[in-house]
Amino acid sequence: MRDLARDGMPLNQAQLAVANSYEVGTWERLELACRLVEAIWSDDVETVRGLMLEHPFLLHESVLVRERNWGPPMSYAANLGRDRIIRTLHQMGATDQLHALDRAALQGQVGTARMLHELAGRPQPDSQALGGPAYTLSATGTALLLELGAPVVDDQGRGTAPVHAVLESDSRNPEAKHTILEMYARHGCPFPDTPMMALHRGRIDLLQAHLRRDPQLLSRVFTFAEIFPPELGCHDEDFPRTPLEGATLLHTCVEFDEMEIARWLLERGMDVDAPARTDGDGFGGHTALFNAVVCYANFWGNYRGGSDDSPFARLLLDHGANPNARASLRVRYTINYQADNLTGTMEALDVTPIGWGRAFGYRLVVSEPAMRLVSEAGGLP
Repeated sequence: MRDLARDGMPLNQAQLAVANSYEVGTWERLELACRLVEAIWSDDVETVRGLMLEHPFLLHESVLVRERNWGPPMSYAANLGRDRIIRTLHQMGATDQLHALDRAALQGQVGTARMLHELAGRPQPDSQALGGPAYTLSATGTALLLELGAPVVDDQGRGTAPVHAVLESDSRNPEAKHTILEMYARHGCPFPDTPMMALHRGRIDLLQAHLRRDPQLLSRVFTFAEIFPPELGCHDEDFPRTPLEGATLLHTCVEFDEMEIARWLLERGMDVDAPARTDGDGFGGHTALFNAVVCYANFWGNYRGGSDDSPFARLLLDHGANPNARASLRVRYTINYQADNLTGTMEALDVTPIGWGRAFGYRLVVSEPAMRLVSEAGGLP
């Protein structure tokens, strides 16, 4: 705003411009939103109460004004586990208890979720309630909802658990992912008996059984639909990353940060440079090292400020991965963290892993430490 004022814009117009940039109609409404956000984060019950008494409409409007998942004050407070504020808002007439319960479960705020379940009259959650903690890979939130009666199958025994949300989550927490899928299984959710599903579940025992039945398993490549089964509700999602269509188990381990399974595969003699399938246009053929350089598992580390290491690149190089392998790659992706869901297309011909990393436009999924390790191993651009 100061910049706008320095450019000669009158103060009231500068304030309105700033408010509109947040999709808020007036400067005064933006100030109210900021005061409410600060009070909830500070667990300042009295300020929240005062704001509700002075401006009753705030009780039911999104705290951030523009419609966002965090919701009205009670739901916003549930994300943060602010139980005293939640009870106060309930007494003042808030009506978003169920949405607040969903948000608490999504964030793993189990004590808060239990309280909201009581405030809402102890309803039985439906299978859709499991979607929030599935997306965030909250094992504690999932366990609570299952305890409260959320179903994972319908009356015909067909799976209704949001398995697709677990598999397609942008989070990377293998242990939590395995735990959630096993909880679904214990409650009766059926899973296909496939190598990829065994990988997703972290079940080396099941992979061992598949290897006994199929000695060629370690050289097999898999379709995108095998990695993300449509029968489990999976979509044709398009994260920015090295392609997974035609990938091996090892490529998939890199994408999902499945280090234990990757070590098991390599110990069983899998070729560290096993290539992905090459399509009819000549794209593909990349090794898992390309995935270590560019994959969605790199996103959150970069988003939070970066990492000093790339365990997967180190593992692959320690097992003799070729730092100068070459492949031609093509990927189409949508960046869901942009307001306009920015879509991009990336093509690179006859590149090395470092060349692929340097060329990839969306830098949040590129591992600089992986490229450094590859370079130290003799890799060239």
